[in-house]
Amino acid sequence: MLCCQAGVWVLAIRLFVWHNSGFTQAIFEKAPETRRCQLLEQLEQQLDRFNLAERKAALKQILAGLADGRIKVKPVGRRVNLHAHTFFSFNCYGYSPSKFAWLAKKEGLAAAGIVDFDVLDGADEFLDAAAALNVRGCASIETRVYVPEFSDLVINSPGEPGIAYHMGSAVPFGTLSGAGKVFLDRLKETAQRRNREMMERVNAYLDPVRLDYEKDVLPLTPAGNPTERHLCLAYARKARVVCKDDMALLAFWKDKLGCSLHPQDFPESPALLNAIRAKTMKKGGPGYVAPDAGAFATMQQMNEFVLAAGGIPTLAWLDGTTEGEQQIERLLDIAMNTGVAALNIIPDRNFTPGVEDQKLANLRQVVALADARGLPILVGTEMNSFGQKFCDDFESAELKPMIPVFLKGAHILYAHTVLQRAAKMGYLSPWAKKCFCQADDKNSFFEAFGRAVEPKQIDTLRLEASMSPDDILKTVNA
Repeated sequence: MLCCQAGVWVLAIRLFVWHNSGFTQAIFEKAPETRRCQLLEQLEQQLDRFNLAERKAALKQILAGLADGRIKVKPVGRRVNLHAHTFFSFNCYGYSPSKFAWLAKKEGLAAAGIVDFDVLDGADEFLDAAAALNVRGCASIETRVYVPEFSDLVINSPGEPGIAYHMGSAVPFGTLSGAGKVFLDRLKETAQRRNREMMERVNAYLDPVRLDYEKDVLPLTPAGNPTERHLCLAYARKARVVCKDDMALLAFWKDKLGCSLHPQDFPESPALLNAIRAKTMKKGGPGYVAPDAGAFATMQQMNEFVLAAGGIPTLAWLDGTTEGEQQIERLLDIAMNTGVAALNIIPDRNFTPGVEDQKLANLRQVVALADARGLPILVGTEMNSFGQKFCDDFESAELKPMIPVFLKGAHILYAHTVLQRAAKMGYLSPWAKKCFCQADDKNSFFEAFGRAVEPKQIDTLRLEASMSPDDILKTVNA
């Protein structure tokens, strides 16, 4: 009887499977896909490890998955992000240069670029990864500089007259020698000395929550370049250890920060980290010391370094509301006279969706001004503070009209990177100065080259300084 019943059940199951073969097949097809997603997630996590060999191994497996179709990506669209910080300074999600290159590929960015504070440590890794993934890429450096002509005006560093965040964009190589290496080493050393001195002052204020730079801060970075944001994270984690329970932790931070925080803000929420930075490290805080004229290199000195390194000196724009940026024409005159040839904008902080306000008017004005002066514009979202997007909302009503300008700038910087690396024929090279008398002509060529040449084609290029721009475009379009 049992055998008979068993036979009936087997027959029923076979009939069910036969009648529902599509359903059964779908289950089996879904299982491999789930495993592939899990594997990709593991590889993506490996891309953020501090060990370069492990990052390279993960990228190699991802490339293999792309090659045989197991890994799918979005088609290339109209979005770019050329201003993403990596974990070599601070990325709020812990992204390495390789990770950002991969995510740019995965999300279908038309171009991507990294920028780190005071270092070029991630430049070579990013450019290599972007090329392997066939992503148009460039690598930049950001620092703070002194602008003597604006010594009494706040430019883009809040509360600090004469001090400006400033960039060297599309630097072709991260490894420098000679005077360039000396300047770069000095930038990093100066930044780390400021951080250590700030930490001692904040330690005194937050006692008994005190940091040891070597034990608590340096392990948060892959190459010894912590920033203020690393210090904030380290303080949040140390407080969790020092305070015995949640109530003690809440009471400690309420007393030290004097602002409204909630249980969900602990142990290290964006709200807490931003409050630590604002209260202890920014102007008015116990860790803050106002910089003097000698605290930073001048804009001209930074520009000379960037030019020597083969990059493009770049003015960084905040939002046009400061006294200094309200004199943008004068600021651009000074900047361009010392070598600036591009403008950086963080679009997301320059408008509120659906609102016509002064910031949006300022954004439109500076975009038009840069275009009139022949300055390529690079844009991005930074990603060095929690909550920032992976990419700006280019399809928003406010930014959509600017997409052609943003794409143009991205293609120019990518083209510069390729030509400078291949034959020292970049945007500001002697070759470019000889070939172009007008900025519009130069921009048209570099944009066309950037659009025409994919990274996978770079190794096949045969470029010589004797070639004209037309010769080059004919070669790449052949």
